[in-house]
Amino acid sequence: MLSYSYVLMRLLINLLKDLKTGKRRIKLKRLRELGIESWSEYKNELTAENWEKLFKIIDNLDTNSNLLEKSECLICENNIKEIIGMAFLVPRGNPDEIYKSNWCHLRFVSVNPQYRGKAIGEKLTQLCIEIAKKNDEKIMALHTAEIMKSARYIYEKIGFKILNEIEPRLGVKYYLYTLELNK
Repeated sequence: MLSYSYVLMRLLINLLKDLKTGKRRIKLKRLRELGIESWSEYKNELTAENWEKLFKIIDNLDTNSNLLEKSECLICENNIKEIIGMAFLVPRGNPDEIYKSNWCHLRFVSVNPQYRGKAIGEKLTQLCIEIAKKNDEKIMALHTAEIMKSARYIYEKIGFKILNEIEPRLGVKYYLYTLELNK
């Protein structure tokens, strides 16, 4: 097991877009595996049908590939170069049904269950905030579910505020959070 300080020292900003195709495919598979490991804890919180929908999203290499096309991916690796944490920072100018065009947003903050409780998710989120501020972003947004209590605690601790409840997904309540940057 890694020490807390060593894990945090190993946090890397990794622009996977710049890797050679072969390496990128390997990294995409590792990101997918981490997503499955991380999100599997919610399997029993969802109906079988809704878990299958979520699993199809996180098991699809296109999910991470599409995010990489428009975002920066921050990863945390352990001392043997395994990816144990990730977060995607999508810059403003990428609106969708949830996010406004003038907001940057945080996606898929995920930590390997074996490394939980070491503040990796919080550190990844804080690093995304630092990058967003350097990029002169004004508002960072994210959405998360009521069942993701640890994530909600971290976001609220950092200063994110619930803007509103959004359309339920996968049969559970979801909330849209925002954080004002560069005040």
